[in-house]
Amino acid sequence: MTGTQDPAAEFRAARDFLLQHREDYLKARDGFRWPAPSEFNWALDWFDGIGERHDRTALWLVHEDGAEQKVTFSEMTRRSNQVANRLRGHGVRRGDRLILMLGNQVELWETILATMKLGAVIIPATPMLGAADLRDRVDRGQARHVVTTSGDTGKFEDVPGDYTRIAVGDPVAGWHSYGDSASESEEFAPDGVTRADDTLLLYFTSGTTAQPKLVEHTHVSYPIGHLSTMYWIGLEPGDVHLNISSPGWAKHAWSNVFAPWNAEATVFLYTYSRFDPSALLEQMQRCGVTSFCAPPTVWRMLIQGDLAALRTPPRKVVGAGEPLNPEIIEQVRRAWSVTIRDGFGQTETSVLVANTPGQEVVPGSMGRPLPGFDVELVDPLSGEIASEGEICLRLDPRPVGLMTGYADDAERNAEVMRDGFYHTGDVGSRDDTGAITYVGRTDDVFKASDYRISPFELESALLEHPAVAEAAVVPSPDPIRLAVPKAYVVLAAGHEPGRVTAGEILGFAREHLAPYKRIRRLEFAELPKTISGKIRRVELRGREQQARDDGGSPDEYRDDDFPELRA
Repeated sequence: MTGTQDPAAEFRAARDFLLQHREDYLKARDGFRWPAPSEFNWALDWFDGIGERHDRTALWLVHEDGAEQKVTFSEMTRRSNQVANRLRGHGVRRGDRLILMLGNQVELWETILATMKLGAVIIPATPMLGAADLRDRVDRGQARHVVTTSGDTGKFEDVPGDYTRIAVGDPVAGWHSYGDSASESEEFAPDGVTRADDTLLLYFTSGTTAQPKLVEHTHVSYPIGHLSTMYWIGLEPGDVHLNISSPGWAKHAWSNVFAPWNAEATVFLYTYSRFDPSALLEQMQRCGVTSFCAPPTVWRMLIQGDLAALRTPPRKVVGAGEPLNPEIIEQVRRAWSVTIRDGFGQTETSVLVANTPGQEVVPGSMGRPLPGFDVELVDPLSGEIASEGEICLRLDPRPVGLMTGYADDAERNAEVMRDGFYHTGDVGSRDDTGAITYVGRTDDVFKASDYRISPFELESALLEHPAVAEAAVVPSPDPIRLAVPKAYVVLAAGHEPGRVTAGEILGFAREHLAPYKRIRRLEFAELPKTISGKIRRVELRGREQQARDDGGSPDEYRDDDFPELRA
C-alpha cells in the first residue's frame, strides 16, 4: 500500500481491508499495511469525497433543551469551505497555529475541517481553561489566531499577543465575527499541496505529573493513524457513534472526528450542562445509537443508575482514557448482554492495544496489539523483552499512528524514543495468548514489604464493594514496610463515611486480596483529577508524604483499628 498517485484511493484500500476483516483479528493484523502517501490532506482528499458518494448525516447534536441539529457530509463540506475562505481572509496561512476553544457545537467541526484545508495547525483547547493556561498555550504554542465563543472572549483579556481574534456567537468589540463566514463562497481552492509530514495538531497534554507537554501530530499520524481506532471500536458506514469526551482533548479527536468519519459513520452527541445518566440513556434509545465509547468515570456513574432503561443498547461498546475495572464490565454485561471492550492509547498515539470485535475478552485485559503496531514489554532495568514491563512500540518500521515527537523538546524526545522503541511510561503484563493487562504508570507502581504493587489491581478489587464508587491507591510511607497501600475512596450514593463503612471496605479488601496486597489504610475523600478527568495519584502521594511528616492523617482508618477483621 505505497505510492502517492491517489492518496484517497490508498487510504480507502487500507480502510476497506480493516472493515472486511473487522472480526478476524489475525487476518487484519497479518495483512494490514499503513498507507504511506507523501502528500495528504484528510479534509480535502477524504472527507469531502464522502458527501459525493452519499449524503448521510455526518454530525447529529441533541441539546438538553430539546433543540437538535443534523448536518450531512455535503453540508459540512460546504460550510467548512466557507469558514476556510473567511479564515484565509483573516490572514490564516499554511503553518500558522490556531487555538480552537469551542464546545460541542457545529462550528467546532467546521473549523477543524477548515483549518486542515488551509494547512494551518490546530491547538485544541477545552473551554474549561483559565487565563494562565491560555497564556501558556499562546506563548509556548506560538499561536497566531484564536477561535472561541463570545462568552469566552473575556478569558483572553489578560492574554497578551498579536493574534487574530474570532468569536462564535454575539458580536464582541475587537473580535471578528465567525458568523460572517456565511457570506463566503462554498467552493474552496487550496493554495498548494499538504505534505504528509506537515504538522496538523499540537496537543497540550493533561499533565498528571508535570507541566503539559506539546504533542505534535501530522496530517497522517492522526487522520490515518486512527484507522486503528476505527478498527478497535468496530465502526462501519452508517453507524451512529456516541463518544463521551470534551473538546480540547485527544480522545475527542479520536472518536468524535477521525475514527467515525474514517468509517463514514455519524458522530452523535448529547450536550448537557450537568451529566444525567437517565437523560443520556433516554437520548441513546430515542436516536438509535449503535456504538458507544465512554471513559471509566462515566461508566462508573452509569452503573449507579438503571442501565436496563436502555431497551436497545448499542452493540459496540468500548472504554478508554484509563483501564476499566472488571466489575464495571460485568455489570454492563448483565444489563446489556454486551461486553465493554477496553483499549489503550495515549495523546501521543492512536489506539495501540485493544480488545477488538469478535475476539474473546480476557477479564481485566486491555487486549492485543492492533494492526500496524508492534508492541513489546520491556523490563525497565535490564532492557530485555519480558512478560511484564513497560509498554513500548517498536520504531522499525515506525507506525503511522505515533506522534512526530514533543515540540521543541529534544531531550524528552531522546528519552522516550530510545533504544529503538517509543516508551509509553505505562507498565503491562502479557499472558500466553498475547493479551496485555494494564499494571499502572511507571511512577504509580510501588513496592510494599519488597512486593511490587499495582494500584490498578487493588482499585479494581475495591470497586467490587457496593459502597465504593471510585478509588485511588497510593503508597503510604511506613517505618517497617517502607510503604503500605492506602486507598482514597469516593462513596456511592446511599453510603455514609465513617468507621462502620471503613471497616466493611477494609474487611472486603482483606477477603479479596492477597496478604501482601492488603489495603492497610483508608480515607474518604474526593479524588484530585486533571482537567481531562484522570486521577492525579502524584498529588495523593505528595499528600501522604506530607501527612507522615506531620505525624499521620487524622481522617484515615487503619486495618489495625479493626481487631474484628483478624478474627
